[in-house]
Amino acid sequence: MKFKREYSKWGNFIKVIDKAKKSCENSNNTIFEHFADIGKTIKLPKNAERTIDDMKLTRYACYLVAQNGDSRKKAIALAQTYFAVQTRKLEITRQEYKNLSEDEKLYTRQNVKDKNKYSEIYYKYVNNLKSWKDMF
Repeated sequence: MKFKREYSKWGNFIKVIDKAKKSCENSNNTIFEHFADIGKTIKLPKNAERTIDDMKLTRYACYLVAQNGDSRKKAIALAQTYFAVQTRKLEITRQEYKNLSEDEKLYTRQNVKDKNKYSEIYYKYVNNLKSWKDMF
């Protein structure tokens, strides 16, 4: 899923990145450890090339971008859902799961299964730094 494609103006998307960076900083994290500014060469017509700004994000930075993005946009909503599901998975311990009724277990399994189809979209991005232009 590509976040950037859902923003009609580049400046609006940069505002989301800037808000995410501010959240990172306000959480006593170092911005450059999570948001790495890099350059990327793109091909133009007639074999020309141009270097454009690009960025690599950690999983944490992706989370902050998702949380600071416009939830009316599908890619942002899916990312928010992914991170919410991943958080919930960690919150439920085995003991808590064992204490659920069979109906609650069935609901939980189906809900996680449904949400996991969204997580597959982001799975390849969460363990390593990836180009944000490739991600968004």
